[in-house]
Amino acid sequence: MKAVILAGGTGTRLMPLTKVTNKHLLPVGDKPMIFHSLEKVREANISDVLIVTGIDHIGDIVRLIGSGSDFGLSVTYRVQDKPDGIAGALRLARDFAGNDKLVVILADNIFSSSILNQKINFEKIESGHCMLLLKEVDNPQRFGVATVLDGKIRKIVEKPIQPESNLCITGIYFFDKTVFDKIQMIKPSKRGELEISDINQLFVDDNKCLYEILDGWWTDAGTLPSYNTACQLSWEMSCKG
Repeated sequence: MKAVILAGGTGTRLMPLTKVTNKHLLPVGDKPMIFHSLEKVREANISDVLIVTGIDHIGDIVRLIGSGSDFGLSVTYRVQDKPDGIAGALRLARDFAGNDKLVVILADNIFSSSILNQKINFEKIESGHCMLLLKEVDNPQRFGVATVLDGKIRKIVEKPIQPESNLCITGIYFFDKTVFDKIQMIKPSKRGELEISDINQLFVDDNKCLYEILDGWWTDAGTLPSYNTACQLSWEMSCKG
């Protein structure tokens, strides 16, 4: 299995912190935000990593991470020339993925548990499926929300006004190469982006969308309040360690 870490975006919700830097370079706890994703990949015994980021900060990220050897990883890079969404960024990983399965992590996801067991479980699953990691949250309106019935995801709604559940779809996804064919099937949303929720819904429609509940704590760090939460939780975890 290989890993794709998506570290693009403009970080407008974190202004003014992101006025002169990529949000994934901001400190979370005792390390840059993107280091958290790299460490989770290493814990899952994955060594080949692709980082996708925007054109403005690719140099800073390469200078920080380099070849990935400090993490015991082999890191390559792709540039997302325009902000055309998470699925648009993932599309750039097609050649990197080849025939291997992938874990895709949004680099502003900060979480405590290992994803090794989920990786092992997904490696056993036949091709054509995806697996989403879900987490119960108090504010599902901020996220993509999964409706689960009889142990299966039946529907995905992005930022619902009246959520049918409190199971948010975290920014941790497992795919195989069939995801790239599905990216070709979707059209940009009203905001001009290729939405990852549309991709996941296609797997749901094909009855090939699996899920697991993520253990431990999880937060995104994409807004000032959630960034503050991520920093606090990360400091607490590092102090305990």
